Amino acid sequence: QVQLVESGGGLVQPGGSLRLSCAASGSIFSISPMAWYRQGLGNEREWVATITSGRSTYYGTNYLDSVKGRFTISRDNAKNTIYLQMNSPKPEDTAVYYCNTIPLKEDYWGQGTQVTVSS
Repeated sequence: QVQLVESGGGLVQPGGSLRLSCAASGSIFSISPMAWYRQGLGNEREWVATITSGRSTYYGTNYLDSVKGRFTISRDNAKNTIYLQMNSPKPEDTAVYYCNTIPLKEDYWGQGTQVTVSS
């Protein structure tokens, strides 16, 4: 059974930086593409970024248009962890951030980590 635990959220000022982590248990991690999602208050959960599986030294990435150039997704297969580096966050990035596999598995949702962008 895969368990995903997000961490690293908090209060950050616009223009600051924050790094989120998602630690995964289970052997599936290294062979699974992974993604970050977020859900703002009153909004639907939305996809943020994807990174391809850990079967090669090159990882393909893809981003929601509104975060391109500001957020960077990465992974460390040795630590079973993916990251989301958030640079120059904006108030509209305020949300609970989650990670999940690709394809998404409903059973894998963790508790998420709250990110609040405010001055």
